[in-house]
Order: sequence, then C-alpha cells, then structure tokens
Amino acid sequence: MTETRRVFHEELDAIRSDVIRLGALAGEAIEAATNALLAADLAAVEKVVANDRVLDDLTHDMEQRTCLLLAQQQPMAADLRMLVTVLRVIHEIERIGDLMIKVAKAARRLYPHEIDPKIRGLIDRMRDQAAAQLRLAIEAFADRDVARAAALVDMDDVMDELQKELFQAIFSVRSPDDSTLQLAVQMALVGRFYERAGDHAANVADRVQFMVTGHFSFEPSNADG
Repeated sequence: MTETRRVFHEELDAIRSDVIRLGALAGEAIEAATNALLAADLAAVEKVVANDRVLDDLTHDMEQRTCLLLAQQQPMAADLRMLVTVLRVIHEIERIGDLMIKVAKAARRLYPHEIDPKIRGLIDRMRDQAAAQLRLAIEAFADRDVARAAALVDMDDVMDELQKELFQAIFSVRSPDDSTLQLAVQMALVGRFYERAGDHAANVADRVQFMVTGHFSFEPSNADG
C-alpha cells in the first residue's frame, strides 16, 4: 500500500469514528431535551441549545473533510459509497439534534404548567424509542450490518403507534382552559418531533443499506425537518 493510500484509509477510519461520535451526541441531546421538558428546567433548555453547537460544528467539519477526500482521492466502489453515505448520514443526525432543540424549547412555552402523568409517560416512551432507533442505526453503520439496518423499519412502526397514543391521550383531556389548550398544542408538536427523529434514524439505516450493497432496500422515510 502506498503512503497516499495509507493516509486515505486512516482518514476514512477517522471519519467513520466521527459518525459514531456524532450519533452519540445526538443521543445525548434526545436524553437532555426530554429531561428538560419533563422537569420544566429552563436552565437545562439553554444547555441543550448551547450543546447543539458542538454537534453542528462536528457535522460541518466532517462535511468538509469528506468532500476533500472525494476531490483528492477520487475513490471507487465501496470507499466511494462509504463517503457518499457519510455526507447523507451526518445531516440526518444533525437534524435529530435540531429537533431536540425544539423539544427542549417547548418547556419554555409550557412553563409553569405541569404535564399530565399519562402524557409524561408517553413522552418518556417516545424518548426511549427515538434513542433506541438512533442507536441501532449508528450500530448498523459502524458494523456495516444490513440486518440491523433493516430492523429499523419495524422499529419506526412502533414510533408511529406511540405518536397515535400520544394524540389520543392529548385529546382525552377535556378542559376549556386556555392553558390546557396550549399544553395540548405543544405536546402534539413534541410528539411530531420525536416521530421525525425516528424517521431520520430510519433514513440513516437506509443509507447503510446503500453503503453495503450499492442499492436501497427500502424507501427512505419522509422526514421533513
């Protein structure tokens, strides 16, 4: 192996490791944003917003490094698919971080009202589901595991069902009070943010299918944020 190729493969490994790191940061954001929301902790909301800068900076750094490798090395076959996949995957992960900022900021609009216990329980479950889907997607990327990637399809169905349960719980609360209406609107939006986070994780998995096999095995989810 020439020195140029050795350096190229070292940078490939570094980029792969940074994708895993990026996924870990997004996973931390899911946890922190949910905790801030459920605890009505406005200081924690500010931390979630501030920490997103780290995720954004890493995403932009990885994008530049990946584009530079594509331009300088002109990789072929598997290496090319890996780099193209990275360019898509990092933005799917970045969007999960952006969605968690929206989850955290909902705490500001709800403060100081308390969240109904049943709704709190469903938000907890959606948090766990989003984190599990992201974790599985990153593991599939790290291990080039098509079977794990395919499992995200069924997991995304679970998230969709949780969102339906959340909506039912929201609309079961009967009150003419304006604050209750505001709570319902915010909780519906929060449920949508978790559902979209799950869609982004599913899209990561679909990119893994392409990276390993050269084709998409299922239709990417329509995550619009």
